[in-house]
Amino acid sequence: MTTNTMKAIVATGYGSPSVFQLQNVNQPTLKPNEVLVKIKNTTVTQADAMMRTGKPYIGRLMLGLFKPKHQIWGTSFSGIVEAVGSEVSTFKPSQRVFGENIESFGAYAEYITVPADGTVMPLPDNISFEDAAGMGDGPVTSLNFLRNVSGGIKPGQKVLINGASGALGTAAVQLAKQFGAEVTGVCSTRNIGLVKSLGADHVVDYTKHDFTQNGKTYDVIYDTVGKRSFKDCKRVLAENGQYLSPVLDLGLLFQMMWTSAFSSKKAKFAATGMLKSPEIKEMLAELIDIIRQGRLKTIIDRQYPLEKVSEAHTYVSAGHKKGNVVIAVR
Repeated sequence: MTTNTMKAIVATGYGSPSVFQLQNVNQPTLKPNEVLVKIKNTTVTQADAMMRTGKPYIGRLMLGLFKPKHQIWGTSFSGIVEAVGSEVSTFKPSQRVFGENIESFGAYAEYITVPADGTVMPLPDNISFEDAAGMGDGPVTSLNFLRNVSGGIKPGQKVLINGASGALGTAAVQLAKQFGAEVTGVCSTRNIGLVKSLGADHVVDYTKHDFTQNGKTYDVIYDTVGKRSFKDCKRVLAENGQYLSPVLDLGLLFQMMWTSAFSSKKAKFAATGMLKSPEIKEMLAELIDIIRQGRLKTIIDRQYPLEKVSEAHTYVSAGHKKGNVVIAVR
């Protein structure tokens, strides 16, 4: 029996972007309950770049203690169904799909298998593969934080988005505006125009001004990049205000426990990727509707071919990307 091969980026360990190597490997074997997807696009995110380093070390409890337990990295994907397992009736070959494979990664490759009842969904014809590839990162995470983690943004509330030009930030600015908030975006000088174009009412250039020192207060501060601590932000949080961050460290963990018991101002974290598949799919379906209505734009900074994943990681690690960095697998 002949085994088909494919090109994939293999992680040889933790460290610099050089740990990624292009190799020919066996295609994944299709199980009865799975879908085989020929990948068109995937993405490189800040979370990917952080995990690649193996730091903080606590993350290795899930990723692998001494080396990555999943050799092929990458979680988000868009592409075309190549084949379906014998038990699958919800998808068919040649169908456009997109999704996330948080459990076992595998998207830095030409093919991926995912459970049919996992986070994989049909992709409408009027949404590009490139745009769909990043849906599970910025848009889903920001929707989860602004609506679920915060308890819901109320019309008229003042919301500050730190890192407003990144993948999470560009989605957050647009979503917060749709919830009726007065939105302040924090970004560098070169990204002010972008953040304003997404609907921000106010923009703070962090290279010139410190938003924690401007005397203004906010009901919600969503620090998408984890650059300012709850301690930094507490003074500019309104009474009963919330500090939200998708970047967890020991300091934030302590502040979460402390504020939950002793403070009207709360520090909150959530691991959106750890949500169950039905919850993520529900948010993805909602976001697809919003995009089709023209109320959410996806921002793509750069595209790289599969063989240049290391270059993409180098760029993302520099911390200056706008929106998404997309990998063109095919």
